[in-house]
Amino acid sequence: MMKQMSQSNQNHKNTQQMNQQASVKEHTNQQASVKEQMSMKKKIHVILHNLLLAALAAFWLIPIVWLVVTSFSAYTGMNTSTFFPKEWSIANYKNLLYSSDTVAQFPNWFKNTFMIAIIVCIISSCFVLMVAYATSCMRFRMRKPLMNMAVILNLFPGMLSMIAVYFILKTLNLTNNHLGLILVYSASSGLGYLIAKGFLDTVPVSLREAAYLDGATEHQIFWKVVMPMSRPIIVYTIISSFMAPWMDFVFAKIVLNSGVSSQWTVAIGLYNMLDKSLINTYFTQFCAGGVLVSIPISILFYIMQKFYVEGITGGAVKG
Repeated sequence: MMKQMSQSNQNHKNTQQMNQQASVKEHTNQQASVKEQMSMKKKIHVILHNLLLAALAAFWLIPIVWLVVTSFSAYTGMNTSTFFPKEWSIANYKNLLYSSDTVAQFPNWFKNTFMIAIIVCIISSCFVLMVAYATSCMRFRMRKPLMNMAVILNLFPGMLSMIAVYFILKTLNLTNNHLGLILVYSASSGLGYLIAKGFLDTVPVSLREAAYLDGATEHQIFWKVVMPMSRPIIVYTIISSFMAPWMDFVFAKIVLNSGVSSQWTVAIGLYNMLDKSLINTYFTQFCAGGVLVSIPISILFYIMQKFYVEGITGGAVKG
């Protein structure tokens, strides 16, 4: 009787162990199935995400590719029957660079735009960095109200002031003049200080305090302590200040409205080529001009992209 009871208990234990093992195995299989399903969903999500990015990249690149290939077309007008030109030529670049006429004076336009952009870049960069230093590192009365006012003014697009700016320049006899255009681009540049201020907020205060103790002036601290540590935001400010006049059309068209093509910037000159009486003769030169204009900016970004990204991300930390 005892042997039967012992054997029965042993069988019961064995059954329980087998059930437990089966339960563990089933649970493991379920976990593996869930992981496999999650892995499959993740793969599908990644594939759909990449397909969406590829589609967006295609939509963004197609106009650029079309502009580039059209600039090498032997046909001078607009040809929308085929994406790629039937005949290829570099004559558009030669005509644009070496055969200026009354309509296309690209070398003059490029020189005007480059000189304006360089001067504006220097003035605007100095204004932005000085305003950013003053608001970040100095304390004075009305500091916060002035900062708030600058932020509020930046909420309004600059185009709202273009009529008033035009009449002020006309009163001062600065229309149809590159100096007037430089003043327009540079005058309010200091309002764009916020990102630079955010970066300067990350510079350790102890360094400036040590410089004060050593007898350094505010000017010396700005140039010899803060600026050497702010290379990324300096690069960001320089690129932003250069791009504004280089790419602008509206203000340039308003200020330089005399019709003298030798005074125009690249944007005005290329836009003039799209006139309905000229487009069949100069459209491919317009495309070639668009490619040439993009080269300096592309080179600038390629060389300084590391500092540019650091300047944006660093300036977004505070401020």
